[in-house]
Amino acid sequence: MLQKTNRTTLVEQVALQIQALIESGKWPVGSRIPAEPELVAELGVSRNTVREAVRALVHAGLLVPKQGDGTYVSSASILGVVLQRRIRKSSLMETMEVRYALEQEAARLAATRRTQEDVDTMLHYLDICNKAAEAKDIKTYVEADIALHQAIVGATQNSLFIELYEHMTEALQESVNHLTEMKSHSDCHQQAHRDLVKAIVQQDPVKATEAVQRYMDYFREELKKEQCE
Repeated sequence: MLQKTNRTTLVEQVALQIQALIESGKWPVGSRIPAEPELVAELGVSRNTVREAVRALVHAGLLVPKQGDGTYVSSASILGVVLQRRIRKSSLMETMEVRYALEQEAARLAATRRTQEDVDTMLHYLDICNKAAEAKDIKTYVEADIALHQAIVGATQNSLFIELYEHMTEALQESVNHLTEMKSHSDCHQQAHRDLVKAIVQQDPVKATEAVQRYMDYFREELKKEQCE
């Protein structure tokens, strides 16, 4: 149940409480928040106060209304909204350079901090990537590729790192889709994946960062070729 508030800035307080529930994961991205009457009853505030608080969060980008179907969570935090808006204004190359800068440090940290559970998760998604690449199943490959990189970032055991990377997922979806469409890219990308996971399993941070650098260099060259065509 939501905490009742007795402060004078009711709209702000209600908005902050709803935001806290979203950030805590109680209302995950894609879920529908309770209907207005439920929020009114739980908070003990007026319908107008709840409506204004929800409207403020819609304006901030955390919530999105769907006509006839309620209001849904669209982002896990304000930070996520800000990052996603900024990323959408960036070029594919800029986005990928930031992604790989994060991934290089993530690979280094993961190689020194990974647990056996982390290893099992990475191997699981690597296997899915391999099978999807062989079957030319781009949708499954993209989903598994993102999950694999999220697992690597998760192995850093750094909550801020994990949160920052999570907020890039939407932009990553587009960039990874673009990568899979590049001719002759799959074999190189898959080998880099295998080398990266192997280095993390063997707890070799140098080889792990080198693997990330290899597929970044390859992607940069492929993108240059594409722009020249």
